[in-house]
Amino acid sequence: MSSAHRFDRGHTDDLMSFLAASPSPYHAVANTAERLESAGFRAVAETDAWDGSAGGKYVTRGGAIIAWYVPEGATAATPFRIVGAHTDSPNLRVKPLPDTGAHGWRQIAVELYGGTLLNTWLDRDLGLSGRITLRDGSHRLVHVDRPLLRVPQLAIHLDRGVNQDGLKLDKQRHMQPLWGLGDVAEGDLIHFVAEEAGVAADEVAGWDLMVHSVEPPAYLGRDEELLAGPRMDNLLSVHAGLAALLAAAGSASLPYIPVLAAFDHEENGSQSDTGAEGPLLGNVLERSVFARGGTFEDRARAFAGTVCLSSDTGHAVHPNYAERHDPGHHPMPNRGPILKVNVNQRYATDGSGRAVFAAACERAGVPWQHFVSNNSMPCGTTIGPITAARHGIATVDIGVAILSMHSARELCGADDPYLLAAALTAFLEG
Repeated sequence: MSSAHRFDRGHTDDLMSFLAASPSPYHAVANTAERLESAGFRAVAETDAWDGSAGGKYVTRGGAIIAWYVPEGATAATPFRIVGAHTDSPNLRVKPLPDTGAHGWRQIAVELYGGTLLNTWLDRDLGLSGRITLRDGSHRLVHVDRPLLRVPQLAIHLDRGVNQDGLKLDKQRHMQPLWGLGDVAEGDLIHFVAEEAGVAADEVAGWDLMVHSVEPPAYLGRDEELLAGPRMDNLLSVHAGLAALLAAAGSASLPYIPVLAAFDHEENGSQSDTGAEGPLLGNVLERSVFARGGTFEDRARAFAGTVCLSSDTGHAVHPNYAERHDPGHHPMPNRGPILKVNVNQRYATDGSGRAVFAAACERAGVPWQHFVSNNSMPCGTTIGPITAARHGIATVDIGVAILSMHSARELCGADDPYLLAAALTAFLEG
């Protein structure tokens, strides 16, 4: 190994299993909830009255999940320590009328979700996942994890200038996957999906379906010091935050209430009832305060002492495009999580937040790095500024440095998931 810290192979192996089992936000939520249940957390419904008892609880809504652990002795004004992340990733999503095709090919009509790197979905074996909604309002998860779809690239013989002029893709015409031969039949896809889910097709009233690469995550490199896989932006952070919450819940004494908040729809702006700009997090935190007998004054005191680490992937320096990065800030894999800074508040980090993050890394014995964008390049953003502005909560933007962000298959250091989880655990434990 070339890194100073040998990665925890067990943690990284578990991340790989989590990625493979979570092809959609709905699967990520279901898998997170299952692990919480196994650790003694219990689900609470938003429509029920909540009690103020100690222990682990969680709420799910669509592709979002919020979990928290109330330690013995917590008061109504006890502050929270929050790890924020998101469950969604850029991909291709099935349209309301999905059955299409031309010239003897059967295809599936898709929309482009988030800032997708289109070329990474070409010539790749694709499965189908998501959920269907039945007439009684219940949901069924769908996970067709075998080669079913493909978006074929035009052969070089029919596009002689592609290597000189660059690949040009029309989002409407060139990104529709094919899945067979024959005449287009209305309802064909949903009949297939219903059969896969074990329900009658006439019971399906709605669907939220998407495609995913069926290639599993894998270690990469001579020394297996890298990890290649799908949806690391941002299931890597969801998985690390979950591990940290479960570890913190086992601590003997906690000065804070540790929270994991994993939202949907970050990749398209967070404006939904399950996104970070929606009311879900605020409602959960406030109801937790009030369930413990708190008042609005207690709520204000708790929020004033609360800190959120918004954990999302960031950019490792690309060896072939180093000029696109800030010359003084070159995050590298396997050197620990990154602290993300942008003075125009595309990231929410300030000097006080830096101190909180640095202290957590020091307690965990974890190295860390800085990330800032090249001044000539636009800077992305996260749920961090949204969380800070919506709830008045001190927020710090962090993450793991990766390559190929928003590709169908991304790349990170194999040490870094464990190092992130260790830092998040130290943060939640206070």
